[in-house]
Amino acid sequence: MPNFPNKSQQNNPTDIRFEALFNSASIGIIVVDAHGMIVMANDFANTQFSYHNNSMVGEVLEKIIPTRYHHKHVDHRNQYLDKPNARGMGMGMTLSALRKDGSEFPVEISLGHFNTNGIQYAIAYIVDITKRQENEEKIIKQQAEMELVNEEMKKMNANLEIAVQERTNQLQLTLEELESNKEELTKSLEKEKEVNDLKSRFVSMASHEFRTPLSTVLSSISLLSKYSTTEDQPKRDKHIERIKSSVKTLTDILNEFLSLGKIEEGKVDVKSEVFDITHFIDNLIYEMSVLLKSGQEIKYNHIGNPEVYTDSSLLKHVLVNLMSNAIKFSPENAFIQLETKVDKEKTTFKITDKGMGIPAADQVHLFERFFRATNATNIQGTGLGLHIVGRYVEILNGIISYQSELEKGSTFTIVIPTKIKNDFD
Repeated sequence: MPNFPNKSQQNNPTDIRFEALFNSASIGIIVVDAHGMIVMANDFANTQFSYHNNSMVGEVLEKIIPTRYHHKHVDHRNQYLDKPNARGMGMGMTLSALRKDGSEFPVEISLGHFNTNGIQYAIAYIVDITKRQENEEKIIKQQAEMELVNEEMKKMNANLEIAVQERTNQLQLTLEELESNKEELTKSLEKEKEVNDLKSRFVSMASHEFRTPLSTVLSSISLLSKYSTTEDQPKRDKHIERIKSSVKTLTDILNEFLSLGKIEEGKVDVKSEVFDITHFIDNLIYEMSVLLKSGQEIKYNHIGNPEVYTDSSLLKHVLVNLMSNAIKFSPENAFIQLETKVDKEKTTFKITDKGMGIPAADQVHLFERFFRATNATNIQGTGLGLHIVGRYVEILNGIISYQSELEKGSTFTIVIPTKIKNDFD
């Protein structure tokens, strides 16, 4: 036994203070010798382990340790006493202690050591952490419950966001449908207004444009009946030509209105085919030659592969209209130049005349329906030709541009996509 104060030595003030400090501590304190025997235990430790009247003294240390840890603990105790140092015991582990009645409770232990009279002792400071562990478990449980609640909240938020998004999408679709219906209704009203305006302008224009050729036909027919002799044949031929020309004018006007009607109704079908552009232009020039004024001539030049792929009927309508204008607005003895060029990307048509040109102020309105330049009011026309040309070029996925200078002539350029021979092999 160590040389600790006994009853006869308690009159020593130092010993009294030591015993008071030892037994009034609010944690369990036990002292163990090198053989693992408990040689001292304070009142708090006796109460912790359900021992009374200092009855822990004399017990082997393993008696307050659960049996399952005995074999390891003896080695640990011996190793510590061989090389003692102050430290916490079982860091990061949950330690258990055993009461006298066999019940276990969780503890936290700090170790210290001292040597007296050449004997090594270990001192253990033991804290019952049952309450702390219960509180920690409650906190862990609460945290787990909070995590579950958070997960549920996240799921609810996600579901709510999905529901809101779905509802928003439905509302957006409804708004788009309403807007679409509104736009369709507006377009229908505008279309109806345009049709009524077209009818009104057609009646007005037709009454003016039809008057001259009809009057010519009627007067020529009336005069033909007066030329009955063989000598009058040249006069008859002249009036017959006037009748043919007037009938052609009326036919052209009606064809323009039929074409415009098909375009407005979306009934123009594109029927593309492969054809030789040079042969196509040669035939077109031959047909247009009857319209040439005295001394007028059409010059044609081609560059590139002759084969193209497009709708020849729509293309012919476009070129006939532009060539007719070039002839009509050019003076006698003038040249009209037609150029075609085919490369891998595009086919280009360029028609140049040396005619009267288009006033700069009028050019911005050139492709509008019923528009006629201010310097062309005395020349027969409906004001629909270039509008139809522009729409046909658009249907062919092409573009049309022009350059014009008053009294110097005009150049119209059309560019449409090209598909060369290799594309059809």
